[in-house]
Amino acid sequence: MEYRVEMFWAGLILIAVLVIFTLGKSPIFRVDRAGAAIIGAVATIGTGVMSFEQATAAVDFKTIIILFSMMIIVANLKLAGFFEWVGEVVCRQVTSKRQLLFATIISSGIMSALAINDIICLLFTPVVLLVCRKVSCNPLPHLLGVAMASNIGSAATLLGNPQNILVGSLSGMPFVSYFSTACPVALIGLIAAYTAIACFYRQELEGRLSVSETSSVTIHMYLIIKSLIVFVLVVAAYMVGYDLALVSCLGGAALLITRRVKPNKVYSSVDFNLLIIFIGLFIIVAGVESSGLMTYVFSHMSLSGFNNMGLFAAVTLILSNIVSNVPAVLLMKFFIPLEHAEQWWKALALFSTLAGNLTISGSIANLIVVEIAKRDHIDVKAWDYFKVGFPLTLLTILLGVVWLSYVR
Repeated sequence: MEYRVEMFWAGLILIAVLVIFTLGKSPIFRVDRAGAAIIGAVATIGTGVMSFEQATAAVDFKTIIILFSMMIIVANLKLAGFFEWVGEVVCRQVTSKRQLLFATIISSGIMSALAINDIICLLFTPVVLLVCRKVSCNPLPHLLGVAMASNIGSAATLLGNPQNILVGSLSGMPFVSYFSTACPVALIGLIAAYTAIACFYRQELEGRLSVSETSSVTIHMYLIIKSLIVFVLVVAAYMVGYDLALVSCLGGAALLITRRVKPNKVYSSVDFNLLIIFIGLFIIVAGVESSGLMTYVFSHMSLSGFNNMGLFAAVTLILSNIVSNVPAVLLMKFFIPLEHAEQWWKALALFSTLAGNLTISGSIANLIVVEIAKRDHIDVKAWDYFKVGFPLTLLTILLGVVWLSYVR
């Protein structure tokens, strides 16, 4: 395959956007992550990497609908005082900061195994922020716990995240077969996440919790029950096979039919910056694929050792952090060995998910946590994430390699 100028532009745009996503903003201009996504998408079209029609076709509008609809459900829960109510319950049950971290990691991990981790982060991050504010503790380690545990927990099932759903669809692998293999790795990974965060933030996690403020927000139990019923029905309908985009938008639309809540209050709680980031990333990553850059890179690599689990894990880890998890799966599917194919599909799902803990931009779940925290004026820096995520990712990937090499 010959090198083309579109490959250069696609690679340059991707690198520039990833730098801004990692730093949180441009080191030169006043450009944040949402701005970088917009500029990168426009540059992808402007440099001829993709046409406008190709760019619009590259946007996965189902994902945007799912996120927007779930934001409406979360907004209703927020306005009803659900997060304050949960915060009060947690404050009564948890007595130390380490217990709070452990509860956060276990809850985020288990819930992310049952539903898409992006949605869990969307729902759970505001709860953690509110609890941390109530008990006057540093929210940073607990936010890291939400993000990292959501990635690890989602690796346990084929329903936990978009790339695992894709792997399940492409491979036809039985749900139980994957779960029995991936669950032990995920459980040990959650314990490793707690240990790593507790080690790096041991000073912040010392001491008992002391509630510094009481809730002054009125709890609207009717609206809480109504919103939770809608949320549970959406997840249940998805788990039995209905299209998530359809059931989530039906759920969001149902909650907008109300005499109690002003629509503008709901819309003001929707994080449009996050939706813009998603749209921009779809176009930028699609530009890298359509330019042929990744195919060109792979064509100049020696693939003779791709039947080695360690090399397979390393390439999946790197690729997942360059082009994101789902595109990495779409590229790596061509290198699944025919012999023991199911085992390699399991490896692809597991490694592409665990790779999300390497960097702050390694998974969309991370960005959701970071952007929600930013709205609360809490800045999660790339180094804060990387110093924990790097050793944790290497450990869990190594565990996965050893486990998959000996378990059939």
